[in-house]
Amino acid sequence: MTSTRRTDARRKARSRTPAASPHGANALSLRIPEPKARPGEMLDFGNLRLSEAGSVTRPPIDAAARDLRDLAFALIRVLDKDGRAVGPWAPTLAPDALKRALEAMMLTRAFDDRMYRAQRQGKTSFYMKCAGEEAVAVGQAMALERDDMCFPTYRQQGLLITRGYPLVDMMNQVLSNAHDPLKGRQLPVLYSSREYGVFSISGNLGTQFSQAVGWAMASAYKGARRIAAAWIGDGSTAEGDFHHALTFAAVYRAPAVLNVVNNQWAISSFHGIAGDADAPFASRAIGYGLPALRVDGNDLLAVYAATAWAVERARANLGATLIEHVTYRAEGHSTSDDPSQYRPAEEAAAWPLGDPIRRLKQHLISVGHWSEEEHGALEKKLIETVRAAGKEAESHGALNSGSRPSIATMFEDVYKHPPWHLREQRQQLGV
Repeated sequence: MTSTRRTDARRKARSRTPAASPHGANALSLRIPEPKARPGEMLDFGNLRLSEAGSVTRPPIDAAARDLRDLAFALIRVLDKDGRAVGPWAPTLAPDALKRALEAMMLTRAFDDRMYRAQRQGKTSFYMKCAGEEAVAVGQAMALERDDMCFPTYRQQGLLITRGYPLVDMMNQVLSNAHDPLKGRQLPVLYSSREYGVFSISGNLGTQFSQAVGWAMASAYKGARRIAAAWIGDGSTAEGDFHHALTFAAVYRAPAVLNVVNNQWAISSFHGIAGDADAPFASRAIGYGLPALRVDGNDLLAVYAATAWAVERARANLGATLIEHVTYRAEGHSTSDDPSQYRPAEEAAAWPLGDPIRRLKQHLISVGHWSEEEHGALEKKLIETVRAAGKEAESHGALNSGSRPSIATMFEDVYKHPPWHLREQRQQLGV
């Protein structure tokens, strides 16, 4: 049977009314969303609802949410197929800023590759790559201010890297050694740094949306200027926390940027299972009276421009914005996942929105501020930077060897003044 015939047969089987039903043609049946293709079947990205680069209008930040409905269904794109920045969303960014963005994305990818290999070598228990999604974290870090608070998932490594967080500290946390800044209290890839404005990542997906809105409400209540930004994946939009966050954000006009990273797959479930079959995730904001933007998540300039718009709106006391970033998870969900079991092996390479690093590189070359030679040299330099950081981190130990956080840390960071029974237990342990 050909792949096309096999696909048609499978879909008909899914939608067929049970033959034994006494109600015949009037019997009820469920729709079970199916991805366009499974392994061995023909690729189909016809559900993406793409817009031409530069074709989407850019409204003023004080536009009423009811007048922005179309933006939840269009796709904001800046870079065209030739790498030119076109349209009203094209931001005015200096070449040096774009080069820094390119470097941050490349450094994030090199870091990812090193940590993935470390997991395969038994040096850490678990890792999750963000390959193909680097423009989301890097572009948004550029649009946010340094002290704005971020509530990310495990795939926004680029936030910390763009803000200059030490690579060795990130690696120490992944390797779970004695220099782990989180003292062994988080799973690998669940980063946290108050100093760098990254809130502790929650393993219970979706909770960071509610946390971010609450934090933003507190910031506004105190009359501060800092805003919050949060990220969840497409699958987590089916969690109650997503809807709780939108309710509070709408009612109290919380100064927050709420991001849905639609990378097409939630572990092995495609995005349609979370409700994207008939309407984009961005459109869910409409019922809450919130503005929504749908953005090409592999176009760094579009990500930056949309985020800058939402940030300016939040600082002007106009409330939260929901942004859906349409991107693609190029690798498995985690090192525990084998995506070849549920999606075609060629799907990542065929993704119509391309690779964010290659697209920004093409843009810089097209405007005369970059070259293939410079790109190759930077890539080698960053790989060496990551290699050196990896060697330093591994010198402190890893999961399969070396030092561990001291047992004394179990008594720290909970009470400002430890109670008597904990002091006594610590003395008994001799630590």
